[in-house]
Amino acid sequence: MPTALVTGGAGFIGSTLTRMLLERDYDVRVYDDLSSGSEEHLDGLDVELVVGDVRDLESLGRACGGVDTVFHLAAGAGVVDSIERPIENFDLNARGTLLALWAAKQAGVRRLVFSSSNAPLGDNAYPASEDKPVAPLSPYGAGKATGEAYCSAFFGAYGFEAVAVRFSNAYGPRSGRKSNVIPLFIRRIMAGEPLIVYGDGTQTRDFVYVTDLAGGLIRAAETPSAGGQIYQLASGVETSLNELVAMLGEVSGRPPQVVQEPPRAGEIQRNYSLIDKAREQLGHAPEVALRDGLQRTWDWFQTI
Repeated sequence: MPTALVTGGAGFIGSTLTRMLLERDYDVRVYDDLSSGSEEHLDGLDVELVVGDVRDLESLGRACGGVDTVFHLAAGAGVVDSIERPIENFDLNARGTLLALWAAKQAGVRRLVFSSSNAPLGDNAYPASEDKPVAPLSPYGAGKATGEAYCSAFFGAYGFEAVAVRFSNAYGPRSGRKSNVIPLFIRRIMAGEPLIVYGDGTQTRDFVYVTDLAGGLIRAAETPSAGGQIYQLASGVETSLNELVAMLGEVSGRPPQVVQEPPRAGEIQRNYSLIDKAREQLGHAPEVALRDGLQRTWDWFQTI
């Protein structure tokens, strides 16, 4: 039976990944400090939960014991939070990834899959691809770029099979604690509050349903040739915020009021990912169209 450690496994993406690993007959251990994740996300799952911080090397090393694969999802929050608290964000994202790599290597883990994003690319992120130079616009992006660099360094220096995968904007069930745009907009629609759009709404993102993303993570872990590589995991579809608002109005049956505010510093105007490399090398093939995924996500929010 293959064994996996999922750091951040009680969170939104991590708990979905944990479910899919169990369906593939993995023995799963979750490592989470529960600062943003929740034990409720693991209810009814046959997993071992270790409560710990990714900055605690000793605890992390014990959690890596006897594990084949580490999925490193634990991280600090996104762009806006990193601008307000850059040192804490570095400690969680850059140093935390280095410690996860070192703990995994020392414990004899076969492969670590690091969850990055398009933020390292900055203005080069349109469209995002693996061969573009990094030029982050935020401390969050710099921390993720550092994590990618350490994955490359561990592969080069130690032959350790580290793989970096760049997420686009994930959404789906169990995202109730997330502050990114889709769960935020859904909560505001449910509360009868206006949606705040920073800029004119023409800015674009690539929204990927959480099960499509988790499936890509598993393929990155299981594909023999993936060691030392970077992959874009996304839908490959560019969607504007204005289009997103219209779809949310359709699935909710509540056309929202929109209030426009000035654009925020450090945010990318246009963003979507080319997924050719992940499609060809990993077999990554997103299955859930945005409108269907929004309907599933809206329906889940009605249950909490």
